[in-house]
Order: sequence, then C-alpha cells, then structure tokens
Amino acid sequence: MSVVSITNIKVLNNPTLFKEEYRFEITFECISNLSDDLEWKIIYVGSSESDQYDQVLDSIMVGPVPMGINQFIFQAPAPNPDRIPPSEILDVTVIIITCSYKDQEFVRVGYYVNNEYSEEELRENPPSTVVLDKLYRNILADKPRVTRRPIKWDSEDETQQHQEFGIPQQQQQQQQSSQSHEYDPSSQSLKQSTYIPQPSKSPGYNNFTETISS
Repeated sequence: MSVVSITNIKVLNNPTLFKEEYRFEITFECISNLSDDLEWKIIYVGSSESDQYDQVLDSIMVGPVPMGINQFIFQAPAPNPDRIPPSEILDVTVIIITCSYKDQEFVRVGYYVNNEYSEEELRENPPSTVVLDKLYRNILADKPRVTRRPIKWDSEDETQQHQEFGIPQQQQQQQQSSQSHEYDPSSQSLKQSTYIPQPSKSPGYNNFTETISS
C-alpha cells in the first residue's frame, strides 16, 4: 500500500502559448509519517523516437510532509525548443509528473500535449522554421495516465512505534490528519511550491486511468 497517493492534479494554465511556463496544482494524501522529503519532477518528452530528447523542466523537494491532505503549486519553465527535433515540435507529445521517495519513483502521471498553431493558415501551411510566438499547447487534462510502482516506505517502523505505545495506527492517522499543517514559506526545500492547508474536494483517482507496475 502506498503511503502517499495523488488525489488530484489540476492544470492551471491551459491552453496557452508553447513558451509559457507549466503550472500544476497537485493534491496528495499522506497516511504515515515520512523521514525524508518527496522529490517531484516535471518531464517533457521531446521525441517519440528516443528519450535522449527528454527534458526535466524542474525538480523540487517537498517536505517535511505532514500526515493528511497536502496541496502545492508546481510550476516549471517551458522546454527548450533547441533541444527538440524540429520535426517533432508540432503535433502531439507527452508531459510527465513524477514523484519519488528516497530515490524510488512510486508514481508518474502523463498527459498528452498537442502543440499547434492558432492560425488556420499556419496550420495548413506550416513554415519551415517554427514560429514560437504563434505556437500554442493544449494539455489533455481530463485524460491522464497514472502508473504506480511499489517501493519501500517507512511503514514498518511506524507500525512498530504505534504498537509500542498501544495506540491503533488507524486512530493515530485519523487524529493527525484532522490537524492543520503549514509549511515555512522561507524553506528553500519548497522552492516554487506553495502549501495550502485545506482539504481537497477532488474525487481521488476517479478521473485517472491507472496502471500498476510490479
């Protein structure tokens, strides 16, 4: 069972110009104390032929993570078009959000992204050199692809600790998840993230297509 579960991801600026930054509002639930931070990444797939064109747009460490519902804004710059094969800047590609714990990736969420010109004339007769100022991207936000992988968490230590104190683990989780938590906004580990201490009204994985890797 995963200690951390993404319950919702909202694309905040979509559609927009290709060169604009990416902004995602990520809500996740943590059901046990973590001894380390979570690492989040945004990856742009530059080519369907080779992962050498993949670009990590940003990587942040979020923590310490309290038990309960957590929410933050993850923003990253647009990909460098010079690192994308010219023939693959237009049309469909993929943007990926990953989360890892202690260098173990346990979830990735992928979205199809359609890059095209807003003007019909340019779509029908695209110039040999891409005009970035007129190139728009549209993320298919309602059709994410979620892949989860089992990893080693701190759960065994947590379970043992609860048993030693004679308190059921589920009761501890309910008590702590009902509390409000705030991150220190001056914390460098949050980088561009903003923690919002409020419960999520989003319906978990209901809108996600989910796969599980063993």
